Amino acid sequence: MLEVLMLVLAYLLGSVSSAILVSRLFKLPDPRSHGSNNPGATNVYRLGGKVPAVLVLVFDILKGTIPVWGAYFLKIEPLMLGLIGVAACLGHMYPVFFSFKGGKAVATAFGTLLPIGLSLGGLLIATWLLIIAITRYSSLAALITVSLAPLYTWWIKPLYTLPVTFLTLLIIFRHRANITRLLSGEEPKVGTKKKAPDNNND
Repeated sequence: MLEVLMLVLAYLLGSVSSAILVSRLFKLPDPRSHGSNNPGATNVYRLGGKVPAVLVLVFDILKGTIPVWGAYFLKIEPLMLGLIGVAACLGHMYPVFFSFKGGKAVATAFGTLLPIGLSLGGLLIATWLLIIAITRYSSLAALITVSLAPLYTWWIKPLYTLPVTFLTLLIIFRHRANITRLLSGEEPKVGTKKKAPDNNND
């Protein structure tokens, strides 16, 4: 019963769309229908600047960290920890409070991995920065980073490799449109004007 309760709470917390709430607080356009049409930190930055974007980013990370960390201290077993992380990400992607129109959960997924260790977080950030510096494709940086996450986890704490793999598959699935654009050469690079909506990776 405790595991089921944590799954539900993780999904509900993930469903609290900080991008929409912060945009309302700062009287910004609805990120679901402006900019890239994606309710995440990158689009909020585009619509309103650094301060609201940072608030969104921090809250989106905490949406992943809080339920997984709580479950960890409740001594819930690793496989269920992974499912709780997946539930938080699903809440961000398909929020029950906002007509099931959410973002891509990269920040939330990152938050779910932080309880494994700060060293894992550092490796993920370094990988993302390196790939984006080389290619300038934000989506490609996200995809490569999450693809390496299970390998990093196996290296640091092997017990959590399977749950992290669940998260990796979820993020890759959510980025399937970006993958299509990357393969066709139509994915815009960081710093260039977006040609189509929903190209960021929040």
